[in-house]
Amino acid sequence: MAPLSGSAPTRRHFTLPLQMLAGLILGLLVGVEWPGLGKTLQPIGAAFIQAIQMIVIPLIFSAVTLGVWRMGENARQLGRVAIVAFIWFYVASLFAILVALGLNGLFHPGVGANVVATGSVPPNLAISVDWTKYLLDLIPTNVIAAMVAQRVLPTLVFAILFGLDLARIGDAVARPVVGLLQAVLATMFRITGWIIALAPLAVFAIMAWLFATQGLGTIAALAKLIGLMYLGLILMVLVFWVVLALLGENPLTISQGVLEPVLLGFTTRSSEVTLPVHIEALERMGVPNKVVSIVLPLGYSFNLDGSTLYITLAVTFLAEAYHLQLTWASELTIIVTAMIASKGIANVPSGGLVALASVLVAIGLPVEAIAVVAGVDAFMDMGRTAVNVFGNTVAVKLVQKLGGQGLTESDLPPLVVGGRLGEPAAVS
Repeated sequence: MAPLSGSAPTRRHFTLPLQMLAGLILGLLVGVEWPGLGKTLQPIGAAFIQAIQMIVIPLIFSAVTLGVWRMGENARQLGRVAIVAFIWFYVASLFAILVALGLNGLFHPGVGANVVATGSVPPNLAISVDWTKYLLDLIPTNVIAAMVAQRVLPTLVFAILFGLDLARIGDAVARPVVGLLQAVLATMFRITGWIIALAPLAVFAIMAWLFATQGLGTIAALAKLIGLMYLGLILMVLVFWVVLALLGENPLTISQGVLEPVLLGFTTRSSEVTLPVHIEALERMGVPNKVVSIVLPLGYSFNLDGSTLYITLAVTFLAEAYHLQLTWASELTIIVTAMIASKGIANVPSGGLVALASVLVAIGLPVEAIAVVAGVDAFMDMGRTAVNVFGNTVAVKLVQKLGGQGLTESDLPPLVVGGRLGEPAAVS
């Protein structure tokens, strides 16, 4: 079966990533030159995103359940995978925060900045994460309702518990359920292949709408902050390349292999939308499905490296714009608060803004300061989402190397033959 790009011999040199890049550039031009047309294209992009979101929950439930089931007989192995993953999540988050603090210390983008609001603060925005509610929300009182509401973390918790116990009830009893879940997973991959075939058109529509509605005026007003954030994201990618090289991987090959989900994340500004494509890309690289299906959903919830860098840089920018002196104590407060808040945004409505508000309040700034950067948030969201996706690629490869010893696809029946979207599941 052909890969996601679906490239026939006559289209071999115009692969899906190239088609998406072409759509991105054309959409930008249309949005700037013909904004009236660009605004009318919004439903195309919205339909594409909703189509991907339609399959995310069944995909997560089936993939995570099967991944945990396949490691369920070896709790130590499963624990090692989770421990290595979470250690890396916190190391990567700390590095992102330090990069942002370092860039702010060198360039001071907020000094002399105009603190006029470029956007608005959402009404009733929480200024901190309610950790009691956050933890209780991880346990769904009705898992079907949680899935219907597209709540990823409760679905993830239920899938892990379901997979663990599925591995312990005996193979004869579990096999029909396993077969059903494998069929669901393969079907979701096939549907994803159909949807992603329309990705270039969706990318074109989304970019045309974005630039038609947002305009270039606010970009110019906060160009220094935007440029500095993208510089920080580039530095993070370079360090990720070094980590991949130390793991014995070719950074350029890995980057090329995940170009589709990275471009999709950049355009749609949603990590969730890239999940089906990302799973397929990593399996195509030879990463065992049992590693991908556990680490990647966890990473999309807890390893948002680009978002962490943005939160820190936005806070330091606003602190200087409001003439607040950043002392060692305030920078330590930013580090600790950002580390905690960035891990609590996945299950919270408007999580990124809640995390930003939490850090602002912690150093004594008003929540209303968010309005200063709100107007350009969409443009910065594109870059940080793309780095979130790439950062989770590194997390999966690192866990495979350091925590996934002995994990192969030969010890248990594979979930999807060949690791290609649209290929039938191998159900035993």
